[in-house]
Amino acid sequence: MFTRLFLQHPRSVGESYLEHQRHALGFGFSLFLAALACFVHAMVPGLFVRTGSDAIRRLHDRMVVHRTALRDGQALRAQT
Repeated sequence: MFTRLFLQHPRSVGESYLEHQRHALGFGFSLFLAALACFVHAMVPGLFVRTGSDAIRRLHDRMVVHRTALRDGQALRAQT
């Protein structure tokens, strides 16, 4: 039960528990700030015009592009 709840997912993405915790907290903080900007943008459309979409783009790059590059790099090291 402990392994499934705390270790299985971090291991599946090539991270330790603490590495995953740090990344997840960073994502959560970024999403929180982007959400605040979106709420303000909803009230005053001239403010934070691109903040939400820019945040999503940056987070996507961090999560998908960066992780794929790391995984590819690890696969290359394993082959040599």
